[in-house]
Amino acid sequence: MKNFRFNLVLFCFCIYSLVVAYYLVSFQITKNDYWRAMAQGQQKTYSEVLGDRGGVYIKDRLGQSYPLAINRDWEYIYVSPREVKQKEEDVNAISESLSSILDINSDIILTKLVKQDSAYEVIKKRLTQEEVKELKDLDFGGVYVRKEVVRYYPQNSLASQLVGFVGGDNTGQYGIEEHYNSMLEGSESFKETEKFFHQYLISKTFGAFNSGADITLTVDYNIQFMAENLLERAVENLSIEGGTVLVGDPNTGRIIALANYPSFDPNEYSKESNFKVFKNPAIHNPYEPGSIFKPITMAIALNEDKITPTDKYHDTGSVQVKGRTIRNYAQRSWGEVTMTEVLEKSINTATVYVENLIGHNTFKDYIEKFGFFEKADIDLPGEVLPPNISFKEGYDINYANASFGQGIEVTSIQMFKAFSALANGGRLINPYIVEENKSILQGERVISPKTSLDITSMMVSVTENGFAKTAQVPGYYIAGKTGTAQIPWTSLEINKVGYSDKTIQGFIGYAPAFNPQFLILVKLDNPQAKTSEYSAAPIFGELAKYILDYYQIPPEREL
Repeated sequence: MKNFRFNLVLFCFCIYSLVVAYYLVSFQITKNDYWRAMAQGQQKTYSEVLGDRGGVYIKDRLGQSYPLAINRDWEYIYVSPREVKQKEEDVNAISESLSSILDINSDIILTKLVKQDSAYEVIKKRLTQEEVKELKDLDFGGVYVRKEVVRYYPQNSLASQLVGFVGGDNTGQYGIEEHYNSMLEGSESFKETEKFFHQYLISKTFGAFNSGADITLTVDYNIQFMAENLLERAVENLSIEGGTVLVGDPNTGRIIALANYPSFDPNEYSKESNFKVFKNPAIHNPYEPGSIFKPITMAIALNEDKITPTDKYHDTGSVQVKGRTIRNYAQRSWGEVTMTEVLEKSINTATVYVENLIGHNTFKDYIEKFGFFEKADIDLPGEVLPPNISFKEGYDINYANASFGQGIEVTSIQMFKAFSALANGGRLINPYIVEENKSILQGERVISPKTSLDITSMMVSVTENGFAKTAQVPGYYIAGKTGTAQIPWTSLEINKVGYSDKTIQGFIGYAPAFNPQFLILVKLDNPQAKTSEYSAAPIFGELAKYILDYYQIPPEREL
């Protein structure tokens, strides 16, 4: 009986061992793949990631690079309401402490702390180092300070409309960030995170992935800084409501500076309430240019052999166009003047006379050749094409007004493109902002080299003898033209016919006049000055002198 019991126990133990061995073999060998997958599912997580976003840079004349947009690690704070003790005194203590450090209303923090179903509530991003230091001294469960990679704009508002910003969905918006988003953002990859004992994490990235490309703009850091500084001074001295300064090479189309007022800080874009500030006025805001358009009309007439610089015109101060009267500024009459003096004194009536000599159809054809009926096609997003519905109606009064820059709309980039042809011997150029987009093709010829030389000489006379003396730079020949235009009510989003008392005052010119290295357009929105002779022209003169010195271009004549 004794052996029987022993043998029975031994037999049962053997059967149990066989069953255990069977299941072990089944778990570890037969179903190995299944259980391995189950374990990995619990220990590993996978997420999609992008390569590091490329940077945006500008340089100065010596090749020194300055970052406009880069990536950086930046601390942020979040809370896990599930981990925070839900006693009223605890959450109140946490919200009050965080409020005093972060300068955030404690009620806002408290609202996030009591979300019991949430494990992740961001309190504040982009913490200062002082805030990080104070937060580390706290000892609250469920409150965490972590780092994240964010887009950072080290120059703050400098060239803000050019660079744009990266939005909350990590997509570029406005400017270079939008236009070159696919180049900057890099390719996709996957990140594997594995959790070991004691919650220790190891991450690795696998699959094909590359960081985004860096982009360097054609903009010169120092000239951009100077242009923006001049606009800021115009706010103080002239109370301008807005403004643009565009500098470019009329021979190649390379943009050297593009400054706007108002601007914004891309680091704080979410705090802007007026989204219009994100737009680039040079390509988004059409306007009537006024008398800076007169050299275009004169160049057409010169090219068609309808006038010479010395031809005479007798001005009586007004001219009739199908029952409508066009007058000169301040209703002045100048008597007998040459075509060069017409530009010097900016005579409206004589410009209407010149357009009649050209003929409406030929005038319109040239306007198209100069690029005013198409986009300048600069490598920036959202360029606007002015519809010019009124001008295209084709009435005599439309052509008369357009001859001196009223009733026809342009953008600043279109004016830069058209005036470059006057400066460079007669060819259109393609403006560009990124060096890799430089066009190697010769542009279409719009006017002859002789016409280019003649109109340049006439505009030199404007700065020497006319209303643009404030644009002069001692020792250099400057070619340029002033322009003051009333702003239509419709441009002010007011449903009225006609023009307001507000003005656009501008100046456009190039230097050195007979070997131009740069062209500058200055556009000021409603400055508190009588005409552009006292507002835009002096800004041009100061910036032109700065660039001539900066480029170390020797004087052409005795000071």
